[in-house]
Amino acid sequence: MTANIPAAPELSGYRHLYSGKVRDLYEPADGTPHLLVVASDRISAYDHVLSSTIPDKGKILTAMSSWWFDQLADLVPNHLVTGPVPAEVAGRAVLAQRLDMFPVECVARGYLTGSGLVEYRAGHAVCGVPLPPGLEDGSALPQPIFTPATKAELGEHDENVTFERVAQTVGADAAATLRELTLAVYARSEGIARERGVVLADTKLEFGRDAAGTVVLADEVLTPDSSRFWPLELWSPGGSQPSFDKQLVRDWLTSPASGWNRAGDVPPPALPAEVVERTRDAYLEAFRRLTGTAFAG
Repeated sequence: MTANIPAAPELSGYRHLYSGKVRDLYEPADGTPHLLVVASDRISAYDHVLSSTIPDKGKILTAMSSWWFDQLADLVPNHLVTGPVPAEVAGRAVLAQRLDMFPVECVARGYLTGSGLVEYRAGHAVCGVPLPPGLEDGSALPQPIFTPATKAELGEHDENVTFERVAQTVGADAAATLRELTLAVYARSEGIARERGVVLADTKLEFGRDAAGTVVLADEVLTPDSSRFWPLELWSPGGSQPSFDKQLVRDWLTSPASGWNRAGDVPPPALPAEVVERTRDAYLEAFRRLTGTAFAG
């Protein structure tokens, strides 16, 4: 598979280091020990970066992550650093600490759907965590579970793994800390979301260590890119749920309307204007419900 990531823009005073599916990473040319993380309007699905973009998506993700970092500040430190960002990326960029990142996608699930549902149907377990029989697509789990995944290279697919596999990779103590922090963040954010009429079905977090060895929450957090958000008033187990995330894009790509063969070698087609607009509206609604404010742009 190909990632299809466009060239990152040049920024005065910064050197480009790396581009992921959505974010571009820079370092200050003067040697200042922090990073500039810029969220683009790119959108990815099924390990492809699409040719279409979602207007204002980068700014929405940045504002939402910053809001969530504030809500979680007493649970775990985060990577944000105070300081100015270049004017041309204002609103979509943050300064961040340099961290030694854990090579693990830390996923918490409170509801059964997506790849977790596929695993459950194959053996009544997700990432080695046994679950009771009788659960459906969209069912609430008896309690939230930690279901980590490997960090895949761009264009490749993350692989769900067991806790024991994480312990082998990062050590038993670090694995236990990652599980504890992931579930604590999920518990706090799920409660906040529910108060605002949103079901937080699952979320993906990333952590790193700072120079002092402290575990720090990094990257983005609790956005429609990294989480599944469902309207609480419409939640009904037994099938696919209405959502405030990029499930709209996934659904269109796998529909007959797209004409795309996910198993083939051809990249996904451009999104229709209607799908772009509906996806932007979903991100805006997630922001409005969760933060209690309208996105200012």
